Amino acid sequence: MEPARVAVTPEAADLLRRLRADHGPLMFHQSGGCCDGSAPMCYPAGEFRTGDSDVHLGDLDVDGEAVPVWMSQAQHEYWKHTHLTIDVVRGRGSGFSLEAPEGVRFLIRSRLLTDDELEAFGLA
Repeated sequence: MEPARVAVTPEAADLLRRLRADHGPLMFHQSGGCCDGSAPMCYPAGEFRTGDSDVHLGDLDVDGEAVPVWMSQAQHEYWKHTHLTIDVVRGRGSGFSLEAPEGVRFLIRSRLLTDDELEAFGLA
């Protein structure tokens, strides 16, 4: 089994199920900071335009449906040695992410990649 660059906590997956029921297929773009404080921003799939300056980190599996996770290439240069887990906590974020009206916000929990993961991703 290939290692993944991204994961989702059970609590965040539950919220994604509810958001998907209201908004259809979803996607994430890991923000680079400024007004949204480096939060993972959740959008209806395709609402945030990705391009050549974005890196597809992988897909979250939520009940067999993929939720793609993207990050800007410039930010990825700083974070390429990390594994990211999308979690959810109480409180409102300050961005345009879909969970804002729910009184919760997505956040990233990160850890350094293991030696095996670094090798698998060509970063060893």
